[in-house]
Amino acid sequence: MPASKAQQKAQNKWIANNYDRINLTVPKGDKEVLQAHAQAQGESLNKFINRAITEQMVRDTADKEQS
Repeated sequence: MPASKAQQKAQNKWIANNYDRINLTVPKGDKEVLQAHAQAQGESLNKFINRAITEQMVRDTADKEQS
């Protein structure tokens, strides 16, 4: 059963209060490649991108600490 308009409005309000949005642009065709890779990992595209960013930040921090 689809969510009611009131449920959608409440969910959108909760998301707006708890998350920041980032508009990501990629070259044509890359979106499908990224989605396929994320799906192969059992993740949503959003979860995959967040994981990739977090992992890179950890590596960057470790590199600075070793320098």
